[in-house]
Amino acid sequence: EQAAAILAAARSGAVQAQLLLGQILLDGRGIQHDPSLAFIWFSIAARHGDGMAHNMLGRCHEHGWGCTADLALAATHYRTAAAQNLDWGLYNLANLLATGRGVEQDHAQACAYYQRAASMGHAKSMNLLGRCYEEGLGIERDAQQALHWYQRSAEAGDFRGQFSFAAVLISQGQLAAARHWLEQALQGGHLVFLRQAHAQLAAAGLSELSDIIQAYSRRCSELAANTH
Repeated sequence: EQAAAILAAARSGAVQAQLLLGQILLDGRGIQHDPSLAFIWFSIAARHGDGMAHNMLGRCHEHGWGCTADLALAATHYRTAAAQNLDWGLYNLANLLATGRGVEQDHAQACAYYQRAASMGHAKSMNLLGRCYEEGLGIERDAQQALHWYQRSAEAGDFRGQFSFAAVLISQGQLAAARHWLEQALQGGHLVFLRQAHAQLAAAGLSELSDIIQAYSRRCSELAANTH
């Protein structure tokens, strides 16, 4: 019934309904998973110039959802979204620039886009801005700024930011504070991330965090079992 109402609104030209319908079709929430139809609805919404619609078309082109993967075309749509100051558009475009996918690699430009999105409260951008400062990617190294943005990302609920912040705290010997953020990251992280995080923690070999390391291992096993 709800899906029918959203479909009716989408057909009548309501852009937000078109976006919502596309997302529902992409996720397969209460309706059959249909990336091709999702792509069509995002395309229709994008004709109105909607920034989020362009961002979602970028996602489709980046990952090949309902269309042939085309990173250059993904970048074009992300640029349109970023030009409207959409945080997700800025973030996704920055990711392509940082990795040189579909565009020429440009760490300075990527960092600038992460900065803009982070200043708008985008938690994932905060974490990657922290990494730019920590590693000197497109910007001068600044450990204090890195810590600042990792902490903000962690507090905003990004599991990668929580782990990044914990890693810095560990390096400073603040294991009790690090434990809290490692536990938070464990709750929110997906399998690929948790496997990487577990490997990093295991390599550090800190006996004081052995229970946390074991918890990461168990969670990886649980998630892996659920994917089969």
